[in-house]
Amino acid sequence: MQFDTCPFPSLPAGVLEMRVKEGSKIRNLMGFAMARMQNDACNAGQTGLRQVVFTGSGRAVTKTITCAEIMKRKLGGLHQMTKLQYKGLREIWESQEGGDSEVTVHRTLPSISILLSKDPLDPLEPGYQPPENGLWDERNGGEASQAAEKRSVDSWR
Repeated sequence: MQFDTCPFPSLPAGVLEMRVKEGSKIRNLMGFAMARMQNDACNAGQTGLRQVVFTGSGRAVTKTITCAEIMKRKLGGLHQMTKLQYKGLREIWESQEGGDSEVTVHRTLPSISILLSKDPLDPLEPGYQPPENGLWDERNGGEASQAAEKRSVDSWR
């Protein structure tokens, strides 16, 4: 199922679009996307990409979010824009007994598109998330460092 309208109409040509499906393997998706977004592509005479869009619908929505979160964690400093869409879907089921009976089912299918960008995006646009503020510290087993945690608490006072 593909959605006809791009939720990010002002994207430049050449942006990598990763279409996540229910059966897609996260390892395969991330291997391809990370190689394109990192400067590893420079070795082949190409430049690394600045933006990637992960798109998934139906049961692939959670897998799409997971891919975006993995990339944000591994690359860091990525701006995010998230857009949700819904599309009406009409399914017609025919009787297996060979009769003329049909059952029509109307469903609403959710879709998510997540734009990750090394370049700043419009912070006033709905769905914008700035890069992480650095509270997560993998060196401490995934816990926030005390200094960063204190800065965060102090900023709330």
